[in-house]
Amino acid sequence: MPMSEAERATRVDLAAAYRLAALNGWDDTIYTHISAAVPGQEGAYLINPYGLLFEEVCASNLVKVNIRGEKLEDTPHAVNPSGFAIHGTIHAARADACCVLHLHTEWGLALAMVPGGLLPTTQHAMRLHQRIGRHAYEGLALSKAEGRRLIANLGELEGLILENHGTLTVGRTVAEAFMLMHHLERAARAQLRAMAATGGHVLVASDEVASRTYTQWIGDGQERDGDAEWPALLRRLDRIDPSYRH
Repeated sequence: MPMSEAERATRVDLAAAYRLAALNGWDDTIYTHISAAVPGQEGAYLINPYGLLFEEVCASNLVKVNIRGEKLEDTPHAVNPSGFAIHGTIHAARADACCVLHLHTEWGLALAMVPGGLLPTTQHAMRLHQRIGRHAYEGLALSKAEGRRLIANLGELEGLILENHGTLTVGRTVAEAFMLMHHLERAARAQLRAMAATGGHVLVASDEVASRTYTQWIGDGQERDGDAEWPALLRRLDRIDPSYRH
């Protein structure tokens, strides 16, 4: 089948997310994944080829798979099965989760070891107030049973702290998932640095203030995170290396 314009646009955005993540230092050699649902193709999504660095991902080498992890196109690239228990499960359960972004960043890993998790200590954290859940570590994420528990913990939230493992955000667009991760990373880094500097004593906003800030941030819900920022981020990437579009 010829590729639709919608799929082509999704491929470009997803490849851009990989390249931007690499520029931010969010990558973990060839591991972790960012996936995006293929518009108009139920149960199909795009994911990175196993063995490539984030900086090597481009629109044309993304692999199209179904929610069982089966390849839907002729490609020489393999895919990492550990991605399916997380990405395939979420795409199957959440139609609104068009993009799933899972990372093992330095600050995300550190936050995943803190029992109290993310606290409303910054504006970035308050954007995610009561929107980030937790999922207990069970070993490498390979089983369908863990996938069901992960979905139960995610519910209708916008992300998870994967204890002893990393972080995860979901978005209605690639841009939204990316910006939610940006907020989570900023918030984690600021919180953990402040805790280290003060022996764990940091200013934490009240639930009332945190809830009000969240409401102010999302407004009427018409503008999603990433709608304003994504074009600027793509311009930066195009100046540095536009090969992600190929």
